[in-house]
Formats: sequence, structure tokens, C-alpha cells
Amino acid sequence: MILSRRHMLISGLTVAAAGAVPRFAYAAAATPRRLVFVIQRGAADGLAIVAPTGDPAYAAARGALVEEAGGASLNGLFTLHPALAAGADLYRARQAHFAHAVATAYRDRSHFDGQNVLEGGGSRPYEKSDGWVGRLLTLLPPAEREALAIAPAVPLALRGSAPVATYAPSRLPQADADLIARLSALYADDALLHPLWDSAVKTQELAGDIGGNNGRNGADLGKLAASLMLPADGARVMMIETGGWDTHSGQRGRLTAQLRGLDQLVGALQAALGAAWNDTLVVIATEFGRTVAVNGTGGTDHGTGSAAMFFGGALAAGGPVAGGNVSADWPGLSAASRLDGRDLKPTRSLESVIGAAIAHHYALDPARVMRTLYPDA
Repeated sequence: MILSRRHMLISGLTVAAAGAVPRFAYAAAATPRRLVFVIQRGAADGLAIVAPTGDPAYAAARGALVEEAGGASLNGLFTLHPALAAGADLYRARQAHFAHAVATAYRDRSHFDGQNVLEGGGSRPYEKSDGWVGRLLTLLPPAEREALAIAPAVPLALRGSAPVATYAPSRLPQADADLIARLSALYADDALLHPLWDSAVKTQELAGDIGGNNGRNGADLGKLAASLMLPADGARVMMIETGGWDTHSGQRGRLTAQLRGLDQLVGALQAALGAAWNDTLVVIATEFGRTVAVNGTGGTDHGTGSAAMFFGGALAAGGPVAGGNVSADWPGLSAASRLDGRDLKPTRSLESVIGAAIAHHYALDPARVMRTLYPDA
């Protein structure tokens, strides 16, 4: 099935029922470089993802959320969350980089406004009608501008002058679990319909949070992304939306499931890309962080500073994003060190960290990249 990437929104259920992932008509790419931007919608807790276990105030400040046992030690200060097993392996292989105490220019705590600033790359909400990834496409050769979002519509980050396609599940109302189970039983003995139905249900599950089903669909999402990027004429820039990061209550278990799904996404993407992983950069970022202190329901509230993650086979090549090191001008977690007495204080802009990573990955002039991606920075 050949579809135009510029004009077609694909229904995941329809494609799955047809028994195949769609094959798009892509233009040939001039270079093998690939970029994947994974957004963590909901404000992911960077203090749990990359825990500052060496900070004297850490244990007392985080209380019931202390969960570094079994996690990879990154250096004398930070420990990676134990759910990030593939991330730990990539760190040991010098293919991971974590930037802590970072934030966009946004300083309030609205998800919608924070995500708008993160994606648009402006200095305040709704300042930009296009996004930083969309503007990046204008710096790339035409054959490298093939962009795809795994989302129901083109996210703000990918909007711009270059055409972008989306891959998404059906927009029809979601059937409840009981109906799905009954139909699965009905088709169980049908040699023709059972595999098609099973494939359709599996594709539909990709639309949920990556922490759903104990994180199992994270691996499926990674494989799907790789299948759309791996061909020589495949997509070269991709954005993947993930939700479920707003952990106001019961954070410990919920965040573990989310991170397990994210870890499986990255691990599956690396495995499926094979040698192409060496030319791939994965950027994972959230709109803002969460409070240092735990609230009364075992969760955290909207904060400011957080952590960004970078993965890829070429990080160890040097440059501003060198693999295998945690880089942070650490502000500390003591009450006096917190922003507004409650949040992790940002010491670097997320914009500058992403800009440096992009410039290194594409071998572009850093100043030009920053002017294009973040003109107000």
C-alpha cells in the first residue's frame, strides 16, 4: 500500500486490520542522520528519573519517593532510575547523556502553556505558530526533511514550512474493555479474522500511555518508529508523543511503569535500527519538572527544573553532547536552594542543551542552529 506522506492521515486500526504497517512513498535521503523527539507530556519528575542521590538533602527531601536501589550509578552525584535498564546499558556504552536542572524559558506551571513553549521554542506561551523541529527542517537538505509524527495531528513542534505527515490510530470513540474482550473471544477460532483482529487491537493499544499494560506497548512503539525510519527512503525526523507523566498521586508505581515503557521504546528503537542507530539522535524532554517535596498523596506537584535525556550511537564522537557523562551545574535540594522554596532551580536552559545536541548531530554551526530553533533565546 503506497500512501502520500504529505496528504494522508492514516488510521492505525484500518492499517492493522489490513495486516501490515503502511509503506510510505519517501524521497531518498542524502545522509543517514535521523532525529527522534520524544515529548513527555504531563511534567516528568527529573528528580526521580536521574536521582541526585549524592545531594545531602536528597533523602530527607524526597522521602517515600526515594527509589534508587538497583539503578545505575552515573557518577558520585546521580543515580539512574532502576526502570531504565536499557538506558543504563546505553550509558555504559557511552551512548547516553543526561542534562539535569534544565528548563525552558517558561516559569509558570500550566501544562498547556508549558508544552506550547517547549514545542514552539518561544519565550512565552503562544508566541510561535511553528515549532523548533519544524524550523530545524529548513536547515537540512531537502532529502532530509521527510518528517513524521506518531500522533493524531501534527504537533506544534513539527509545524512549519516543510510538509509533515502523521501516523495515528482511529479517531472513533474508544470501545470499552468488555466489548474488546467479547469480540476477541468471538474471533478466537476464526483462522482469517483472528490474526487481523489481534493485530488491530495491538495497534490501538499504541495510542495509550507508554506505561499502559505494564509498559509492554513501549517496545511496540519503538519497533513501529524504527520500521518507519529504517528504510533508505524512510522518514528522517520523527516526533513521538507520550502522556501519563502528571504524577500528582501514587507516583512511585506510576512513574516506574511510565519509565519502563519509555525504556522499552528506546531499547526497541535501538535494536530495530541496527547499524542506523549510529546515525540517530533521540531527544527526550518534558515541559517542566515537579516539586522537590512529596505531597500528601504520595505524588508531586507542578515544578520547574527537570532532566532531559539524549540517546544515540554517535554521542561519544565528542562535541557539546558527549556521551557517558551527566552534566549539571547542580543547584542543590536544600530549602534555601530551591526556586520559590519548592522547585528544583534551573541552572541551564533546555533550549541551549537541545540546540547544542542538534548542532553536534547534524554538524551545523551552533549559533545558526540557536538562531533558527530558538530565535528569542
